[in-house]
Amino acid sequence: MQLTLDYFQQEDVLKLGQDLLGKYLMTHMDGLLTGGQIVEVEVYRGPEDRASHAWNNRRTKRNAVMYEEGGACYVYWCYGIHALFNIVAHKKEVPHAILIRAIQPEIGVETMLERRKSSRLSRATAGGPGALTQALGITVKHNGLLLTGPFIWVEDRGVTVPLKEIVCSPRVGIDYAGEDALLPWRYRIKDNLWTSPAK
Repeated sequence: MQLTLDYFQQEDVLKLGQDLLGKYLMTHMDGLLTGGQIVEVEVYRGPEDRASHAWNNRRTKRNAVMYEEGGACYVYWCYGIHALFNIVAHKKEVPHAILIRAIQPEIGVETMLERRKSSRLSRATAGGPGALTQALGITVKHNGLLLTGPFIWVEDRGVTVPLKEIVCSPRVGIDYAGEDALLPWRYRIKDNLWTSPAK
């Protein structure tokens, strides 16, 4: 079942981030269907989160999409090399976002391997936010799209991840965020082979 926009507009973004584990992130690019189960995410709760692009209600051309309604795609360049894919959460003008860090590749695996220029399926195929976007064909041109298809959407396929199976740890690469860098807002499925190692 494809999730509707109201799913992404719930108020508790931390709960939403945990609930996204087990859901399926899907893309349909150039006639090619790819996707897999979301196994790792990071939550950014702006404007009170110093790690967020929208900390202190900062608004720029780059992060403007964060102020749109929940269910919008926020895709941006990291270091000018990797496109990172985030799902905007909550209602309009509340700039929360959830970074999708890893999926377990299941649909269109051969296509994902071709995009990753790899002959073998491994954690590196879609483990890590830069690898994930490349595998799924997501680029910054998809910034601002809504998760209603036909290019990007999220499905509920009946997989529920119990809270006891969710590992919480600090987020990656945000040392600039002071004490907020220690917040355990990185969520991954325990013992899942497709996530990146926790701190």
